[in-house]
Amino acid sequence: MIVRVLGAAARHGRLLLVAGLLTGFLFPALAQAMRPWLPELVAGLMFVAALRIGPRQALGAVRELPAVVGLVLIYQLALPLAVAGGLWAVGLGGTAAATALILLFAASPISGAPNLTVLSGGDPAPVLRVLIVATALLPVTVLPVFFVAQGLGGAGAVLAAAARLMAVILLAAGAAFTLRHLVLRAPQPPTIAALDGLSALAMAVVVVGLMSQAGPTLIARPAEFAGWLALACAANLGAQLVAARLLNHTRFRDQRTGLSIAAGNRNIALFLVALPPEVTTPLLIFIGCYQVPMYLTPLIMGRLYRR
Repeated sequence: MIVRVLGAAARHGRLLLVAGLLTGFLFPALAQAMRPWLPELVAGLMFVAALRIGPRQALGAVRELPAVVGLVLIYQLALPLAVAGGLWAVGLGGTAAATALILLFAASPISGAPNLTVLSGGDPAPVLRVLIVATALLPVTVLPVFFVAQGLGGAGAVLAAAARLMAVILLAAGAAFTLRHLVLRAPQPPTIAALDGLSALAMAVVVVGLMSQAGPTLIARPAEFAGWLALACAANLGAQLVAARLLNHTRFRDQRTGLSIAAGNRNIALFLVALPPEVTTPLLIFIGCYQVPMYLTPLIMGRLYRR
């Protein structure tokens, strides 16, 4: 019975994500109540994604590691440095919008990237490998970005936050791989579909807490909300489109769905616990708006990725 219900959730996963977004908008009190539980919910997302994929697919061949490291360095070192340089050149360095974009592209992919990849019709294993490597390299890649960016403060707290995030990912993935080895060594298609449905439900729940600032801003200052939403959509979907086009001409062509999703969907919320309040407070509305293109990715980009 549970397997059939979760299988139905998998078939309607895109609608579940939309329902989660709407719930976060319409019930701000619920969103505020869920906000303290976001770390546990994100860890749960990681656990479900790793359980669905399994250790063999997630780790992949050792020979792929150099290519994955190179891709991560482009995503979260070269790209944010280029964005910082471009914003400085046009006189926007130090603004709230500039800080949001630099932090966005300096972050590793969201832990839900494998889940979004499944809902977009792609293989989640490559993006999980990128997620693990990107999180491991974050303490290294973030330092040059902080050095050239304006007004971001010291990097010590960011390194500590990155270490905590890496620990959560390793614990969640390790527990999932152990369970997969002991109980689900060769899951059948109905079981895989049930895990996909569980992922969709988990993401729909998590987004409610992430929308804690978006709903009140939409009501009180709709013009400001519209501006931040436009910036979030341009950054997220634009990065996905550019990545998908460029990856078509590389060895990653067959993996472009997950890797393009990773390019646009980043864990900017990591920096909320690492940077001083005067830096992060103006970014709360951006982070809330950023959930909209993130959770609509399977609906907006799914058809492109399935071509």
